[in-house]
Amino acid sequence: MEYNLLCCNVGRRGRLMLDFRKSLAGKGRIIGTDNWSVAPALFLADKMYMVPKIHDPAYMEAVFDICKRERIKAVSSFIDPEIELLSAHRDNFLARGILPLCPTARTAHLCFDKYEMFRHLHSHGVRTVLTYRTPEDFKDGLSRGEIDFPVFIKPVTGSGSVGARRVDDMETLEELFKEARFDYIIQELMREGDCDADVYVDCISHEVVSVFSKRKIETRIGGASKTVSFKDPALFDFVREVCSVLELSGPCDMDFFLKDGQYCLSEINPRFGGAYLHAYGAGVDFMPLILRNIDGLANEPVIGRYDEGVLMLMYDDVVITRESELLRDYHE
Repeated sequence: MEYNLLCCNVGRRGRLMLDFRKSLAGKGRIIGTDNWSVAPALFLADKMYMVPKIHDPAYMEAVFDICKRERIKAVSSFIDPEIELLSAHRDNFLARGILPLCPTARTAHLCFDKYEMFRHLHSHGVRTVLTYRTPEDFKDGLSRGEIDFPVFIKPVTGSGSVGARRVDDMETLEELFKEARFDYIIQELMREGDCDADVYVDCISHEVVSVFSKRKIETRIGGASKTVSFKDPALFDFVREVCSVLELSGPCDMDFFLKDGQYCLSEINPRFGGAYLHAYGAGVDFMPLILRNIDGLANEPVIGRYDEGVLMLMYDDVVITRESELLRDYHE
């Protein structure tokens, strides 16, 4: 069987395309899509397709057409707004014999809406970053002594750190909410350090079977650019605790903070994260796990099977091609 994987909205994730192809080692092909013909990662897939934007009514029809044409066995997306859409069509993918590497619709919504995720985790006693939806709610928390300035605000459904910033006083906070450039949430400012983990939740057993954790040395807009691997059984246990109250499937990028020496979940991107490159470079490969799940087989846990002290130092690269190689843009 040919294990063809559809990667939707690949954008700039060119190195991911190359790593996926290397990992497949001829067992299948990586098919990439985007709505813009000059998305660099398209040219590093085995085959590329132009598709409408995800909010276009014709989008899912185009995805299913590609799946049929390319005999796709698993599908994933590289952008957060599409995860909910793919999750809403989980049953449609499964009926076609395609493994959807995405959570259930409810969990996908929780991962995208940061305030709803906070409420869900808080109700289940899972440590997370203290979060308020409105300045009025924040003022109540302030009066109760739960929180104080400085705080951190970010869009409730944002990604890539766009619109996120520190706020030091009430006047600035109220002004930013009045400007309404983004639909903000307010969070406590975490000061004890942060880290993240690439996690694979088995699509058959729904158990956590792989965790690769790394501390951030440098972060740019969109994610960590320099990281170093580490192991902590307490973090591995906390990942399992987080996953026990959600319905995740496949690769996840999880962000954590430390508070009073304990891990707190910041957010989950239920997809391959950009810094999965570090995990793969350190020998943690999710592709064999995906292939076993495609075959209907559960994976045995391989948590923590990597070396500590492995560095990832990200840098820019380029794709050189010709105009004649560009596919026609859907928005032209």
